[in-house]
Amino acid sequence: MNALKAHVVNGRIVVDEPTDLPDGTELYLVRAHSDDEMAEDERAELEAAIDEGLDDFEAGRIVDEETIRAKLRAYR
Repeated sequence: MNALKAHVVNGRIVVDEPTDLPDGTELYLVRAHSDDEMAEDERAELEAAIDEGLDDFEAGRIVDEETIRAKLRAYR
């Protein structure tokens, strides 16, 4: 996963290095130092799962939302 380092100046987020993201790209930001009390091993496991999911997505190993919803409805 590619991370961007940034800081806040006067309530605005400023990225610390140039990016090649096109104008209008939406980003979801999460504080690097949160108060979630997640243990280091739990965080490492979560980050590994996220990386695995990104790898699956990039390799085309995905299922569309409607297929997932149909499978969930079948379990009712």
